[in-house]
Amino acid sequence: MQFQSMRAQQVKSSPSMAVSMLAKQMAAAGEPVINLSLGEPDFSTPAHIIEAAYQAMLAGHHLYTAPNGYPELRQAIVNKFKRDNHLDYSLDEICIGNGAKQILFNAFLATLESGDEVITPAPYWVSYTDMALLNGGIPKVLACGAEQDFKLLPAQLDAAITPKTRWVMLNSPSNPSGMIYSKVELVALGEVLEKHPNVLILSDEIYEHIILSDKPFTSFVEACPQLKDRTLVVNGVSKAYAMTGFRLGYAAGPKALIAAMNKMQSQTTTCPSSVSQMAAIAALNGSQDFIAESTKEYRAHGQMVIQVLGQIEGLTLQMPEGAFYAFPKCEGFIGKKTPKGSVIKNDTDLAHYLLQEGKVATIPGAAFGIEPYIRLSFATSQQQLHQALNLLRTALAALI
Repeated sequence: MQFQSMRAQQVKSSPSMAVSMLAKQMAAAGEPVINLSLGEPDFSTPAHIIEAAYQAMLAGHHLYTAPNGYPELRQAIVNKFKRDNHLDYSLDEICIGNGAKQILFNAFLATLESGDEVITPAPYWVSYTDMALLNGGIPKVLACGAEQDFKLLPAQLDAAITPKTRWVMLNSPSNPSGMIYSKVELVALGEVLEKHPNVLILSDEIYEHIILSDKPFTSFVEACPQLKDRTLVVNGVSKAYAMTGFRLGYAAGPKALIAAMNKMQSQTTTCPSSVSQMAAIAALNGSQDFIAESTKEYRAHGQMVIQVLGQIEGLTLQMPEGAFYAFPKCEGFIGKKTPKGSVIKNDTDLAHYLLQEGKVATIPGAAFGIEPYIRLSFATSQQQLHQALNLLRTALAALI
């Protein structure tokens, strides 16, 4: 008996989660694996946020909420967009989900018809294309290599849009490349999109606060306010406040789209976690000192990782401007052999070798729609990074 629908058969499990789970299994079996595969901050959630969650449970905030969450949290999100991005939204232009991932899924579920195109610049976050497929869409992947700083170009976008285009995906700072679109670059993309009034824009800004360079972050709607009425800005508390397990994402967008997404949520997960919502209120309304302190650490980690990787012949890379990933091109190792005689045919083989023999978990570029690259998260301790880089350097040096 066939249990999977054709739609389910089209998609794969999250590559980053799959590698992370394998790394954890190896570690549980006693193998000394260092996991650099997941984008998960290696910090404890700030104490005042944990305390808010605890007090919320004591106060009885452990029941269902409305699908669009507590109004107090939506107000905190409205205030955040005003404070950080100079954007004005109303409460009915805000939706909340069980992580930014669910926000993205609900957006596609609410809007895509079979055969609609979702323009996705590569490298892209691993789940964009599969989410589109699951909801009947067709990912239209546009290669945006290192020669164009991993960014979508206006002419490239203009040439790709067709009458079937429903969404254009943007991600800044980018996972996996760490590149940030400047305000000028966003304005140029906006000028193209102005010519296509039926195209929706999804701006994934989950790494907004993790800035590693002097280049400022600009929200897409801040750069292109004329496109506010068809742009969904997606964000969340996972990365900025080390709250990945709280599963709390949010978005701002046009009222009709937000209403449709809330309807989808009412028929799937019902509502976001009540306790996580109270914790998110504390995160957004409380002290923002943690962001500055953690970003300082990420910068130091990134500089150290880039310096070490830059000394390895066969890898080429550039310093990320945001997020907490190194994304080196590994072309120099394709075609080499492992000590056991296996040929490294692609970046997936290389990532597999680094995990099995080097005991370092990384994600191959193929998972992000571009090859040959590997992605390493440096959102972990200095000690772990030093160990991981030494293991990686030794494993790569063993290839012949």
